[in-house]
Amino acid sequence: MNVALIIFNRPQHTAQVLAQIAKAKPKNLFVIADGPRTERVGEAELVRETRAIIARVDWPCRVYKNYSDINLGCGVRPFTGISWVFNQVDKCIILEDDCVPDPSFFRYCQELLEHYEEDQRIFMISGDNYLQGGKSGRGSYYASVYPFIWGWATWRRSWQRVDFELREWMALRGTPWLSDYLQDYEAARYWSGRFDYVAGGQRRDIWDVAWVFACWRAGGMVLLPRVNLVRNIGWGAESTHTNEAVGAMIVESQPIELPLMHPDDLRVDRRTDRLLFERIFAPRLGLWDRLLWRHTYGIIIRKIPLLGKMWAGWRDRMNERSAP
Repeated sequence: MNVALIIFNRPQHTAQVLAQIAKAKPKNLFVIADGPRTERVGEAELVRETRAIIARVDWPCRVYKNYSDINLGCGVRPFTGISWVFNQVDKCIILEDDCVPDPSFFRYCQELLEHYEEDQRIFMISGDNYLQGGKSGRGSYYASVYPFIWGWATWRRSWQRVDFELREWMALRGTPWLSDYLQDYEAARYWSGRFDYVAGGQRRDIWDVAWVFACWRAGGMVLLPRVNLVRNIGWGAESTHTNEAVGAMIVESQPIELPLMHPDDLRVDRRTDRLLFERIFAPRLGLWDRLLWRHTYGIIIRKIPLLGKMWAGWRDRMNERSAP
């Protein structure tokens, strides 16, 4: 078993995650660490304390370290670190320092990494379930388009598709590709905005949007468990991207029943993905956008698709004109 752990400046968080990793006793542990920010007083000491936690590894394990002397940021550092991991192994389970997994998470990931290793339809495996079930039917897991990364696993074949700067997006943004793929115009508009936000390397503190784009461009599926397997403990003022708690994503972890039951028919569940969008992503939109795109725009799209696309194009042009 290969496990990668991304750490920075939170020794207490790191200790909790490492304690869970110790229960799984992976053969190889890859540790990715960013360097301290020179302008942050006391951060160098916190970085040293956090890295010292790794010395607690006391099971038979090869520990590989990729520590940066300078601060690369929370976009470039994970991206370069994960790339380093996949230069050495062809599949890996990945955790960040604030993602505490249930012990069954490792067995779940490892079994699915092996089961779907040759199945090009499967892009990644996530340990997250923010619907606390959310789908009927058989199977310990189901397929989605959403690659949640609070505890996940994937293969080199998937990671090699990632372009950190989303260069291909700029050629696709004026086409119906995204709305056709998601089959949800409101979701397509939201993600179009996210891709615009980071394309061309404009936001180098974000890497996971490039991962989402790579997954969708490959037409890949994501496997989500029936229960939430990872608890995020990183909420708070010190965090970078989760300092305002999104209530829908604060879900306790619980064990998944083993052995896993593989679903009879694995295909993306559009209804469940719509519920995920409404629960996780739609609340981040402003009230006006939520009312406009969910109700008015959605009705037009369903009734008069051509007019809806013309309206979407007009909105894009207005946004471009008003952009700084």
